[in-house]
Amino acid sequence: MRRVAGGLLLGFVLLALLAPSVSPNDPQVQSPDRTFAPPMRVHVRDSEGWQAPFVYRQVLVDRISRTYTDSHDVRVPLQWFVGGRLVSVAADRGPLLLCGADAVGRDLCARLAYGARLSLGVAVLGACGALLLGAWLGATAGTFGGRVDTLVMTVADFVLVLPVVYLAIVLRATRPLVMDTGEMFVLMSAIFAGAAWPDVARGVRSVVASERSRDYAEAARAVGAGPCRLVGHLLPAAYGFLRIEFVLLVPALLIAESTLSFVGFGFEGAIPSWGGLLKDSEALTAMYSAPWLLIPAVALFVVVLALQTLAGAGASAVNIDRARTHR
Repeated sequence: MRRVAGGLLLGFVLLALLAPSVSPNDPQVQSPDRTFAPPMRVHVRDSEGWQAPFVYRQVLVDRISRTYTDSHDVRVPLQWFVGGRLVSVAADRGPLLLCGADAVGRDLCARLAYGARLSLGVAVLGACGALLLGAWLGATAGTFGGRVDTLVMTVADFVLVLPVVYLAIVLRATRPLVMDTGEMFVLMSAIFAGAAWPDVARGVRSVVASERSRDYAEAARAVGAGPCRLVGHLLPAAYGFLRIEFVLLVPALLIAESTLSFVGFGFEGAIPSWGGLLKDSEALTAMYSAPWLLIPAVALFVVVLALQTLAGAGASAVNIDRARTHR
């Protein structure tokens, strides 16, 4: 199960990193004659026998009801590694819509790949920021103790009582409604890092506080190591906890980002995140008239499930190593 989860997660990471090459079309190009077009099926066989991979040309039958049909008289062969794209079709044969199209005829597959960059990027960067800030504050509190410990834990407790999503909405509302994609990326990463560090700090503080009385810590003090240097000796004991916390933070922040974008406080515009893509499927009619608009929801579910599976397997491994160490 862990291998399957790792493979799925790796696939989505590659999808995000290689978005320009994987996407069959430009995510911003609109095709008015492909409004809510269904996904195209790839064929390798027709009435004449086996063929190279191809799709049939889509024909709009009724614009009002958005009814499409495949023209079996026109085979459109797939092109591989043409124009820097993994797979595409000739420009005069119409767009290749492997995941269908949205309300204005944009390729959902391309928008899913580019949206993964924003959603996964914000979640990973926010988790890294939370780990760095939380590890530093937690290690400092656990090493120094006393008033420093009380101050850091009081601030952490205050932030913990505030729900992350609501806190992010409040902080986001203080900024202009329309922002550049780069500015929004940095802002949301900073908000998530500032909202998620207390859990990390509390865990690291507990580990460091229990380790500072062990023999190697006493030996470091005996040779003249001060509190600041002692932090460097004690922090490695929390590395296992930090690895698990990172894997747990990424899906939590991924859902938080999708929620913010869904309600209109996140990424919007030509290249939205997965949460922005889900706004197109919020109507109940999308469930039966255009179910392919729910593909971003499926992608979000798969990534979160894969990360949770890896976190569970990693936590079991850390507990086993800890038990061996304390024997």
